Amino acid sequence: MKNKELIKTDFLTTRSLTESICAPLEVEDYVPQPIIDVSPPKWHLGHTTWFFEQFVLIPFATNYQLFHEDFAFLFNSYYNHAGERVLRPNRGLMSRPPVREVMQYRSYVTEKLIEMITKQDPAEEILERIILGINHEQQHQELLVYDLKYILGNQPTFPVYGDKFQTKPIAKSDFRKFTEGIYEIGFAGEGFFFDNELGRHRVFLEAFEMAVQLVTNGEYMEFIEAGGYQNFDYWLDEGLSFIKKEGITAPLYWYRKGGEWWNYTLNGFQKVDPSLPVQHVSFYEASAFASWKGCRLPTEFEWEVAADQLNWGQLWEWTNSAYLPYPGFSKVPGALGEYNGKFMVSQHVLRGASVATPSGHSRPTYRNFFHPSSRWVFSGIRLAN
Repeated sequence: MKNKELIKTDFLTTRSLTESICAPLEVEDYVPQPIIDVSPPKWHLGHTTWFFEQFVLIPFATNYQLFHEDFAFLFNSYYNHAGERVLRPNRGLMSRPPVREVMQYRSYVTEKLIEMITKQDPAEEILERIILGINHEQQHQELLVYDLKYILGNQPTFPVYGDKFQTKPIAKSDFRKFTEGIYEIGFAGEGFFFDNELGRHRVFLEAFEMAVQLVTNGEYMEFIEAGGYQNFDYWLDEGLSFIKKEGITAPLYWYRKGGEWWNYTLNGFQKVDPSLPVQHVSFYEASAFASWKGCRLPTEFEWEVAADQLNWGQLWEWTNSAYLPYPGFSKVPGALGEYNGKFMVSQHVLRGASVATPSGHSRPTYRNFFHPSSRWVFSGIRLAN
């Protein structure tokens, strides 16, 4: 039986954290959408609130009154079962509702949900929905960090957000060996998990080696200086076409200035620190770097098997695995079935966590996924053989 009081505390903590992430922003920072992948902070604040309203309060709260009849249209993301919505590229065009009204919406829904938990005796299904909503908001907290960095990092003055979400130096990596064998993959045990972590199944792995540490900026600079972006031999054809079309010659936020590499961080414009893990690279770049090193990227299964012997958690790590369903996977009926399953095409799996991942929101079986071209994600590289 789930602990109602603990869920209430987790809910309030999560709601507060989202707003604290936005605290350093100016009101003008809440609206821009520089690219389709980057949603405005104001939209994240509204969408995570709509999720609780749509999937908890409307179906389960007694006599619940909508805060605003337009907000479902404005803040639905991709749930076809939940009705019409603003097109994703147009989220940055919404100057209304103003930020203050979105914050009022957040307060209203938070208050109504706490009132429902307190006055009603929520069934297990309701508590499970709230837990899902908490984890959903935690996902958006991380996306919010990615997005606000992209918004600020594309300002001509490279404004300082603050010293949160900074990676730490890492030592030069050695490799650990793992024997061939049959291993069990997927979530097992107690606690929250997403549906794409099921069903647990067996895989056979050949013997392999995995780097304990992530690739550093210093190592990646060697790849750049060796002409890695120009040598087609290291690149997948799709990746080579991508970097040529986009004019990419370095990780996102890197700039050549006075013969040295600089990069935008949330703490401002700084020289690239060779000891930090390289980040903001696409799957294509990660794959090309691995090829240049005479290595490869690990599969998601190898990563999960090796996880307890790796130094992980600073950056999400590209794997060489397509995002596909596990054996026995099935979608739940209705809108919540759209959460993960319908994206199982043209995506690659990332494993681990990042400095932007909320506390308690990571586990070795977690399957993150993005398109191979994604660079604004807090992503890094781990090598395997």
